[in-house]
Amino acid sequence: MPSLFPVRKALLSAALAMTAIGAAAAQAQEASTTGTQASSNQTVPDKAADAWITTKVKSELAATKGIHSTNIEVHTTDGVVTLSGTVGSNQERTKAEHVASKVKGVKKVDTSELKVDAAAHSDSAH
Repeated sequence: MPSLFPVRKALLSAALAMTAIGAAAAQAQEASTTGTQASSNQTVPDKAADAWITTKVKSELAATKGIHSTNIEVHTTDGVVTLSGTVGSNQERTKAEHVASKVKGVKKVDTSELKVDAAAHSDSAH
């Protein structure tokens, strides 16, 4: 009965080689794209950071009592967070701006597109 050890060893070696090749290819691709300008004048790493900031701001707004986060849209460009939509009061608007400004990586928060409409928020907050 032939031993399966040489076959297993060959398969393991092949798997390790493929993993190493994949890791090297990923590193090479990352090195070639780091700092490369995207079509929107924003580097690829900046877009990833902006996406993370947007997600984190949305999460923090949703977790904050007194903020109707479902009525607030969040967009981030180069670390500048824009909040748009409607809030029930100036206090809620200020609170949303404060929460967003505390997220790591946020350079500035623009609330010029965040409108106060008390009638739209007659139900209880959050």
